Order: sequence, then structure tokens, then C-alpha cells
Amino acid sequence: MNKEDNLLRYNNLSRVLCRVVMLFSMVLSISMPLSAQPVVDGDVAISDKRAAAVLKLNVAYAAVGVINPQIEFPISRNSSFQTEVVYSPWQSINGHPFHFGIFLNEYRYHIPRTNGLYVGLNGGMMAFKMSKPMLVYRSIVFQNRYCKGYGYMFGAVVGYNWKFARRWMLDLFVGFGYMHSSYNGYSMDDVVDMYPHRPEDKQPTSPDPLNNSAEWLPNKAGISIGFLLFNKE
Repeated sequence: MNKEDNLLRYNNLSRVLCRVVMLFSMVLSISMPLSAQPVVDGDVAISDKRAAAVLKLNVAYAAVGVINPQIEFPISRNSSFQTEVVYSPWQSINGHPFHFGIFLNEYRYHIPRTNGLYVGLNGGMMAFKMSKPMLVYRSIVFQNRYCKGYGYMFGAVVGYNWKFARRWMLDLFVGFGYMHSSYNGYSMDDVVDMYPHRPEDKQPTSPDPLNNSAEWLPNKAGISIGFLLFNKE
């Protein structure tokens, strides 16, 4: 089997895994109970016995124009489930696309007697069309090209919840995970300028072949402000 056949099989496997992640995420997101036991003891965001869910927005992302709404449901005394979307609507920043979307689901375990500390596992999928940002001489600049594709991710998170009012809370978190992407690179004139690394006589016949990459990177971070939703008494 030649390298082109291997790449085709690899791309097919990537698509199957993306569909599995999507199905798993959808099943989880519709199966969580809206009214469950309080999550943790003490003055923690979703420990109120009447709390059904916490609706949140990542203000750190919002400050740079990226939308990240989240909703968290208690599922047991010390655990919860969160589903969220990250969406960057920027079709162009100084002529460079920065457009992407992420759908992510997360299980959280709230560590007892820590007043808000939790750890968790997450999984999701993404699609993107964006120029890669780089830090050059303390300034953020974009590559004069862009990539377009899709992928999936799995990771872990650590965070802290702080309830500062009866229905308001803050959620500080950072996550790290494995990301797999299938994509290609284009010039700013929409001409393919990235090809898989193959000998010249093994180049695929497709005019737009996909590259594949996998790496361990931070997959989420921020400060979210949340509003507690309550059941009727």
C-alpha cells in the first residue's frame, strides 16, 4: 500500500472519529438531568439545593470578540456536566481570516472541602478558517496565509468556582489536551500552498489534498461569569 492510500485511510479514520465525538457529545448533552443533587458542600456556585443549572459567559474571550457561552448542570453531589460553544465570527482581521467554531462537552469533579476547586475531562470537535497568530516583538501578527479544516480534541481541565452573590459566580479555568486536525493551507489569494510531505512522484491527483497534524496544546482558558438558574419551589 502506497503513501497516498495510507493518507486516504487516515483521513477516513479522522472523519469517523469526528462523527463518534459528535454523537457522544450530543448524547451526553441531552441526557443530563436538569434537577439533581447539590454538587458540593459550602458556598460553591452550584451547591444551592434549588439550583438546576448555571448559565455562563467567558468574559476573557468576549473581551477579544470571541463568543463562549456555557451551561453547567449538576449530576451528583460532587460532579457536574458542562456543554459549551466557542465561536469566533471574525471573517477578517486586517485582511486575515480568524473564523472558527468549537463544540465541547466536559465532566467535572468538584473536590470536597476545597471551597470550589475542581478537575475535569472534556472532548469535542472544531472547524476553522484562520491565519495563524504569532507573537513578534511583543506584538501579535498573523501569517500571510490561512488554513481551513476540521478536527477533534480530548483534554483535561482544572478550575475554581467562586460564588460572590446569591445567583452570581465566577469560574476560573485552564485546560490542556490532544488536538487532531485535518486541513490545508492557502495563500491569501485562495491558492493551495501546502501539500503533504511526499516524494514528487507520489503527489495525489486531488488539487486540494488534506494534511493531518496532531499536537498537545492548551485547549481552553478563561474567566466566566455565571448566573444560577433555579427550580420553582
